[in-house]
Amino acid sequence: MDKAATYGARRPGRRRVRRLKKRHILPRLLLTLLALIILLPVFVTGLYSFFSPEEIKAFMETRGSFDASSLMEVKLAPDMFSLSQYYHILIEDMTILRYFVNSAMYAGAILLGQALLIPMMAYALSRFRFPGRDALFFLVIMLMLLPFQVTMVPNVLTLRSLGLLDTVWAIILPMAIQPFYIFLVRQYMVSLPSEMIGAAQIDGAGTVRCFFHLVLPVCKPILGCAAALSFADCWNLVEQPLTYLTTNTQLYPLSVVFNQLTETSTGVEFAGAALYTLPALLIYLFFQEDILTGVQLTELK
Repeated sequence: MDKAATYGARRPGRRRVRRLKKRHILPRLLLTLLALIILLPVFVTGLYSFFSPEEIKAFMETRGSFDASSLMEVKLAPDMFSLSQYYHILIEDMTILRYFVNSAMYAGAILLGQALLIPMMAYALSRFRFPGRDALFFLVIMLMLLPFQVTMVPNVLTLRSLGLLDTVWAIILPMAIQPFYIFLVRQYMVSLPSEMIGAAQIDGAGTVRCFFHLVLPVCKPILGCAAALSFADCWNLVEQPLTYLTTNTQLYPLSVVFNQLTETSTGVEFAGAALYTLPALLIYLFFQEDILTGVQLTELK
């Protein structure tokens, strides 16, 4: 009798779950369709990177050969799968690879600088009380709201006075301290329970030990989220190199010169685009859970 009553009590709950699932069918279908549309260019780029260079050249020559009512023919499969594009980029002509290394160097150096500076600055602004703390945080917010075009001239004047223009440091140093990520991590740290840090201090942990062994592990989701978002900014640098590297174009990242390198079809532009997209895709997949968790926890806090 008790089992029957329990089963009868569970049935309404199961029906409610089924109704909720039915309600979610349409939103899921729409989101899936939207995701497929967004990912279609990535799929096409990856597919066309396995075409032979000769086939790509012939395909790209058909651009502009149709009237306004016609569409460019889309090929869904190559005549023969080939790695010739990647062989050309990685072995024969390393021009794209050289600029790719520049992009990787900038991204790695900037992320390293941010990892060393931003968590400590955010921790100081969230936990310590000192004269001018609120004014300093207000300055961080103001810098976060200002676009690059406003701070460009002061940055150029500062870098010129330091003799850093047309060097890699002109790109790395201004990007190493990004106000947005200081604000993001600080807002997360503010909501950490004071009792947790107080208990660690009672057990004999000092400020440095609390920071490295308690605060940083707890802040792993928001730090991963900040790292992934910052990598996207570093990997897609355009305005900063064009402004700070006016004469030393050999230091340009791939994001600046890729369109110039592929103005006329060389047959390897799709492999170059796939190579350029791959690191950002891998970073997102690696930090996917941290991005979702960090954003959700930040909203809740």
